[in-house]
Amino acid sequence: MAGIVLDRVSKRFGSVDVIRDLSLEIGAGEFVVFLGPSVSGKTTLLRMIAGLESIGSGTLTIDGVRSEGLAPGQRNLAMVFQNYALYPHMTVAENMAFGLRNIGLPAATIKARVAEAARMLAMEKLLARRPAELSGGQRQRVAIGRAIVKEPKAFLFDEPLSNLDAGLRVRTRVELAELHQRLGSTMIYVTHDQTEAMTLADRIVILNNCRIEQVGTPMEVYSDPASRFVASFIGSPAMNFLPVTLDAGDGRPVARLGDGSTVPLPALPPAAGPWELGIRPEALTVAENGPLRGTATVVERLGDRTLVYARLGDGSQVIAQDRGKSAVRAGDAIGLAVDPAALHLFDAEGRAAPLLPGARAA
Repeated sequence: MAGIVLDRVSKRFGSVDVIRDLSLEIGAGEFVVFLGPSVSGKTTLLRMIAGLESIGSGTLTIDGVRSEGLAPGQRNLAMVFQNYALYPHMTVAENMAFGLRNIGLPAATIKARVAEAARMLAMEKLLARRPAELSGGQRQRVAIGRAIVKEPKAFLFDEPLSNLDAGLRVRTRVELAELHQRLGSTMIYVTHDQTEAMTLADRIVILNNCRIEQVGTPMEVYSDPASRFVASFIGSPAMNFLPVTLDAGDGRPVARLGDGSTVPLPALPPAAGPWELGIRPEALTVAENGPLRGTATVVERLGDRTLVYARLGDGSQVIAQDRGKSAVRAGDAIGLAVDPAALHLFDAEGRAAPLLPGARAA
């Protein structure tokens, strides 16, 4: 296991910034996910740690050793790529052993490492097969096994599940989580899939526009997003955003929507507006006597819950939640209740207001 520290790291391709003055500390044995949209810099950051891209400025420390100037092979990291990169003429065992043979390890050591990796990944019966005889999920397990046998200081995963179908992605995701629990190794995982990030990570590093937007546990970034971008990127369906004015004229802080309806707030933020109110769909529920009124436009029945798309009086569109056996139909007039303990406010720059007193539990 190895801790990894990036200190004020930057990277440019020509005149284009890809990573800008980024600092991050990853603990030994931690599973950290780099999450962000395309061209947010997450893969470039991973490749800089691996040594496949040079660091323009700043420092990289791996297991206490300055490493930005080391060649990839000297960093003792193992990378699993999006494509499996298996040798088609070699068996599974030969693919897993190839790198170890290249560095001259004894045959007995190689055999023992391959056998142990195969046992971890439940691939003992596949060792004699060639890649063409394997499914996509099995090929990805071979690629992971090839990394395991190196006994690296840390594992680096670059969107390893993106080539798998939906069912295989779920199963392989569970296998990766179990593998981390067994090995206890440092793992860094790049994805644009928030479900992978939320289910795998000890901490998520959310990247946007060449920089870190927020670092936190899955529930921290979900429950207390630091910015409008994080709030919109995490969660499915996405958070509702409504332009509001804040008012405490009668001593009760409220957010006032465009149609005049109000949502009570625990307190008012210290800064002036304009403001947007953020409400996740599960915090906006269909209720006959709810203070917000709207018209259902689309109803999605998902079994355990129902998503109701609605248009409010001022024309704003929101997504609300109802019980699985909802009676709501498109065109119905509905009331909506708001959970006051799950509200978010964002200023004109997209920054979250300070945590409102009593608003959310830690």
